[in-house]
Amino acid sequence: MGIKENLDIIEGNISSAAQKSGRRREDVLLLAVSKTVDIARMEEAKALGLIDMGENKPQEINRKFYEIEGIRWHQIGHLQTNKVKYVIDKVCLIHSVDSLKLAEEINKRAAAKEITMDILIEVNISGEEAKHGIHPDEAENLALQISRLPNVRVKGLMTVAPFVDDPEDNRKYFRQMKKLFVDIESKNYDNIDMEYLSIGMTNDYIVAVEEGANIVRIGTGLFGARDYTV
Repeated sequence: MGIKENLDIIEGNISSAAQKSGRRREDVLLLAVSKTVDIARMEEAKALGLIDMGENKPQEINRKFYEIEGIRWHQIGHLQTNKVKYVIDKVCLIHSVDSLKLAEEINKRAAAKEITMDILIEVNISGEEAKHGIHPDEAENLALQISRLPNVRVKGLMTVAPFVDDPEDNRKYFRQMKKLFVDIESKNYDNIDMEYLSIGMTNDYIVAVEEGANIVRIGTGLFGARDYTV
């Protein structure tokens, strides 16, 4: 199927899942994950209204930024401190902040550009050793530390759930993320605005939306299987 057909299915699924959780379709952002996707297919997706796109690698954002216009870029993959300079003035949201050191580098680079960068705290909710992200018990303290940086705004939480055969297996993790999100939100800390809960991908986004996601990151389900040779 083509991008339009895939998008129609995804839109229907998000609408149904949002309704189940007492929300509207427009309450959930569909973030098109464009890693390894060529510019022509990205242009096709943009023409269908998908202007929020996410990349894992800073160098991909740095390249594509100049090749396609009108995109709101999101850095969704692990970000090394020495790569912050490549994306700081190109992205609207960094989803993958999991240390004060990284936040301090973002703050420094943002100050130099005279901007304020919105970020999400990445949480390793499943405890998988191979995954990035801070332990759930440390997320609130990290958010508080980052909130004191003048050129960074904490806007919510993100996680990468395990890849599972049955999406229902991740429901418990999404519920835990939502609880953590609400707990931090309820404290009304200065410079912490729990606006975005970025959870759920191609395999499990329906369950994620049912459990409160308001950003889902979908690549394969939208663009088809990836070609990792490019």
